[in-house]
Amino acid sequence: MRTDIFARLDREPEPPKIETPRMSRHRIALFGGTLAFYLAIVIAVLMSSWLVTLDWKVMLFRPYQQWPGIHAFLDYYVVLGQRGPTAVMVACWLGWRSWRQHTLRPLLTLGASLLLLNATVGAVKYGLGRLGPHYATQVGSAELFAGGDIFPSGHTANAVVTWGILAYLAATPRARRYLSAMSAVVSLGVGLTTVYLGTHWLSDVVLGWAAGLLILLGLPWVEPLITRAENWIFAARERLSAHSRLVPSPPVAAGGPRPVPAGPPAVDDAAAQSPVREPVAAGGRQAAVITAAGRPRAHTAPPAHPSHAVRSERTPVTPAGSRRPPHADRAPRGGTAPARPVTGG
Repeated sequence: MRTDIFARLDREPEPPKIETPRMSRHRIALFGGTLAFYLAIVIAVLMSSWLVTLDWKVMLFRPYQQWPGIHAFLDYYVVLGQRGPTAVMVACWLGWRSWRQHTLRPLLTLGASLLLLNATVGAVKYGLGRLGPHYATQVGSAELFAGGDIFPSGHTANAVVTWGILAYLAATPRARRYLSAMSAVVSLGVGLTTVYLGTHWLSDVVLGWAAGLLILLGLPWVEPLITRAENWIFAARERLSAHSRLVPSPPVAAGGPRPVPAGPPAVDDAAAQSPVREPVAAGGRQAAVITAAGRPRAHTAPPAHPSHAVRSERTPVTPAGSRRPPHADRAPRGGTAPARPVTGG
């Protein structure tokens, strides 16, 4: 019986096909506009323009000191932008959908989006090397190329991608609208929370929103690779299932004995009960009694009932007569032994 998760999937009814988002003209226009906005933010920070001045004004305002009552709540709320916890929560939901819908596309789409997020946002972070507000050294400076890693905001971009993927994979237009609004509110709140806590500049958050939106808008270009990966995984699973159903057996020659498993040599019951004896040699003496194992049989105790001899003690009878040699010094069964002469004084 198959016990893997695919066995359960095979017993489920086939769900209706879910339409895969395509790169329409409207989506391409949104992608181009978001990309232009992304580049404009980067250039404005590189040139230390008015945006950097605004960053410093917000930082010196110190929002966490202006409204200290919500600090404890926002410390927990910002976790909705951390990659580890959010990825686990969303992966559990998408894993259940994959299990119900006979497809790996939800999980593969989440993996592809997180991979793109790490590659794009990580490259810009370490390439520009901007320091955060708590580590700034010169008032009014953009704090670029100083070994930092906060521009763009990873919390904000991760919130946009992780919660936005639920809207991207929604099965109905109504669910897509509700999930899009939910992901927008969560990502907006996570970004502003990082500004409140003083861990990011305002421009970091704005660029994080743009970076996450670019990944969501560009996912239809990755859909062919996701479909190819899903087909390859299911094909590999079928090959493994077919291989596990085949029971390998060693070839056996026609009419030949079948191989037995390795182990101590077994002794046949009939051979163990009927020892093989050599024919009687000339002169009336019998050769050594050889057992089936090739060793002399040790003397055994007489049976419990002398009147009923066991099978192994019976004399084999052949047409030519008994093959057991006579023993002059042994009394016949049931008789009395002859008197022997007493020697000595």
